[in-house]
Amino acid sequence: MSIQIFGIQVSRGVAIGRAVLVASSRVDVAHYYISAEAVPREIERLRAARDAVARELQTLKAEMPPEAPHELAALLDVHLMLLHDETVIAATKHWVQERHYNAEWALSAQLEILARQFDEMEDAYLRERKADVEQVVERMLRQLAGTVPPPAGAGDGAAVAPPAGPMPGASLVVPPAVAVPAPAGPRDFAGEDPLVLVAADVAPADMLQFKRSVFTGFVTDVGGRTSHTAIVARSMDIPAVVGAREASRLIRQDDWVVIDGDMGVLVVNPPPIVLEEYRFRQRQSELERARLSRLRHTPAVTLDGAAVELLANIELPGDAGAALEAGAVGVGLFRTEFLFMNRGGALPDEDEQFEAYRSVVQAMQGLPVTIRTVDVGADKPLERSGDSRHDHGLNPALGLRAIRWSMAEPGMFRQQLRAMLRAAADGPVRILVPMVAHLNEIQAIREAVARARQQLDDAHRAHGAVQVGAMVEVPAAALMIDRLLGHFDFVSIGTNDLIQYTLAIDRADEAVSHLYDPWHPAILALLRQVIAAAASRGKPVSVCGEMAGDAAFTELLLSFGLRSFSMHPSCIAEIKQRVLRADTRQLQALQAAVLSADVPAEAARALLSGAR
Repeated sequence: MSIQIFGIQVSRGVAIGRAVLVASSRVDVAHYYISAEAVPREIERLRAARDAVARELQTLKAEMPPEAPHELAALLDVHLMLLHDETVIAATKHWVQERHYNAEWALSAQLEILARQFDEMEDAYLRERKADVEQVVERMLRQLAGTVPPPAGAGDGAAVAPPAGPMPGASLVVPPAVAVPAPAGPRDFAGEDPLVLVAADVAPADMLQFKRSVFTGFVTDVGGRTSHTAIVARSMDIPAVVGAREASRLIRQDDWVVIDGDMGVLVVNPPPIVLEEYRFRQRQSELERARLSRLRHTPAVTLDGAAVELLANIELPGDAGAALEAGAVGVGLFRTEFLFMNRGGALPDEDEQFEAYRSVVQAMQGLPVTIRTVDVGADKPLERSGDSRHDHGLNPALGLRAIRWSMAEPGMFRQQLRAMLRAAADGPVRILVPMVAHLNEIQAIREAVARARQQLDDAHRAHGAVQVGAMVEVPAAALMIDRLLGHFDFVSIGTNDLIQYTLAIDRADEAVSHLYDPWHPAILALLRQVIAAAASRGKPVSVCGEMAGDAAFTELLLSFGLRSFSMHPSCIAEIKQRVLRADTRQLQALQAAVLSADVPAEAARALLSGAR
């Protein structure tokens, strides 16, 4: 039966594939295909894991003290019985033999199916037995983690072992090189079908695994349009819908799912005519992308000759290539916090950071690179034990994050600054500091940069000149922009947090996502104020939040005087097209109408549609 599920559109495009549901297991699970030759090996791994768990449970039962409750022995008997239950083992083998899933993936897929069956049982006692199945499967998964197969040989569809280290939340550990062809219609062998991931939630750090994954899109029950998970999805140009509430409950393992990232709609098991319509849209989108890609080497200049700088936002050093390919004239935001994640609490040292930053600087071939100091906290936590200062507060978005986190870790902060200064010896580098709001923070930042440079001088290490800038993302920073510009070389407006803090909206909470409004008159007034103040002082200003990559705001931001936009590489071509068609001399009427309107979005649409 076909159903529609509505969520929040966060990354455009259409993805079509079979659903892979991530069960709420505490064990990381690798997802990859195996070759036909590897099927016996994976089944043997399953058998070995089952036997090992059986021995483990039998040992526990044999060593149970006499005073132990009888119920405990009975529970171990239940787990032993489940280990040899055909609904677990035989069905799991089916996923390996017919779908060519690796053993861990097959086991977790079957767990998801069994968990649903237990949830639908009317008898309360039987429903509670779901926990027993989960515990047995998790024991097997832990055993499988110790029996990872060797790296694949030539012609083998299997992949190398997943990366080490725990990852929080829904696990997306995937091998580094799995190619999935585009859908051409239903096939008997699911190994040839594209896949979409369905989960209750996906941590931002885990999202980076999509860069090497078998998944072509994703759906989550929770999240908002500007949550960092959604931002990473857009940066990788992956169709995605978040805040779909019941998606992980309504969608079943292996269902065909259409993710309509343009409308925020999911179509589960669509009828053939609907599926064909979405495939047509996929082809049209590919043609439009190809057309826009021809603009990548065209300078971004308006009809009246105003030069506009289109920069790229990146998350990892390897993203620099995509930025250049998209036609970016530099990196306007390198989010360094992703270098700090998925490391089990161990932070990258100075040399590791230096190599990462230098690789981006070198890859950009002389174009400027803006590196933001680590912005952790809120929905991008680091796993660090033994320090209560970094525990989650009641409202982490207002707690120890961004520059506050760095100031609480002065040694780490100077280490990062030294790595950035060293990278500046290889090309133009700008250091960007997030969430600046207090004058004492400004002084501390200047002192930290000076001390880091002195330490490099004392160690006789090469370093280069840098510009230091502040992000304007707290209303206090926007309101005292004149003072801020007196201490920094440039400013960059982070519209995502500026909207969040100005409107008191948690941008990761789908329950209030309808109140998150970049068209709010207060937001537009703050943007205009900051851009005008920077222009009057002759200081560079850019917008690096999601508004920069949203074509609906391009003309309005140009009318405010903005000449530097930083966005995901996938957005550059569309924004460049809007710039090339704009005449800034004719945009003043747009600015006046929008700033005076009760509903600015409607005023902008009316004027722009009439101008075209």
